[in-house]
Amino acid sequence: MLVSFFESIKYVGHLAPVAFLRIFLGYHFFNSALERMNGGFLDEPRLAAVISEWLPRSQGAEWYVYLLENWVIPRWQLFAYLITYCEFIVGVSFIIGFCVRPIALLGILICVNFIYGMGGDFVLNQVFIAIFITIAWLGGGRSVGFDYFFYKRQRGIWW
Repeated sequence: MLVSFFESIKYVGHLAPVAFLRIFLGYHFFNSALERMNGGFLDEPRLAAVISEWLPRSQGAEWYVYLLENWVIPRWQLFAYLITYCEFIVGVSFIIGFCVRPIALLGILICVNFIYGMGGDFVLNQVFIAIFITIAWLGGGRSVGFDYFFYKRQRGIWW
């Protein structure tokens, strides 16, 4: 498997800029998840407070606002864990380059929820969505990642 990791640079080296972008984005999400774990996001109702503050100005659909009010805010701790561990999964997967395409779809879902639900930085999340789409389209895990090992043995949509 380690030979395939270094072999990926030789055969799919043209994807190296996408791989470095993938690793940077993975580091960003991994660091964000660690900050949430260590910063009290899981213990204090910060998620409910942020959503309650942003909800009147939300640009989301009516059903989405209803979902946030009636499902997410009362169950803030479950969703805080869900957000944190999804960011952690995206970060680790992008850093090692494993299952990058399906995890990029998860990253798109996270960024869209941040835009419509919590009013995060619109431009940054839109850029992240564009990067996730690019990485999913090009298969960014095949260069300097473990997806090349599986891509070489069984070609498919996920590698």
